[in-house]
Amino acid sequence: MNNNVKKRLYFFLVSIITALIIGKFIFDSLKVNSVYFFSPTDLKNITEIPNGIIRIGGMVKIKSLKKKGNQYSFIVTDFKNDILVNYSGIKPNLFEEGQGAVVEGRLNTRTNLVATKILAKHDENYMPKEVADALKKTGDWKKNYGK
Repeated sequence: MNNNVKKRLYFFLVSIITALIIGKFIFDSLKVNSVYFFSPTDLKNITEIPNGIIRIGGMVKIKSLKKKGNQYSFIVTDFKNDILVNYSGIKPNLFEEGQGAVVEGRLNTRTNLVATKILAKHDENYMPKEVADALKKTGDWKKNYGK
């Protein structure tokens, strides 16, 4: 092999190794930072309970919100299945019963979520896209929920 061939081979190998290392960093970052969305019915139908942080969306069931100090518990429903949510922290001002919400946290069981974030609706015409899609998918979408 002459010098030019060795230089090209060296450059090619360094490029491949660099691309693999960058790809691994991107893959690991996406794996750690991905948050999946589920409706209560989706959680009931999946075979394996997710381990990491997930988002659950639906409507906050009327008369389900209970407060004890800084602790809140409420039920998120898609009108077919329910998820009990326990949240510790400050409740968003726009968070109410009978409204759409997305909660983020970890599942204890298939029907119990410990939330770290509550994402409440923005105004009277807004519903998170994931919640609207989940309600449309189950056939429980009604015109008075938004759009």
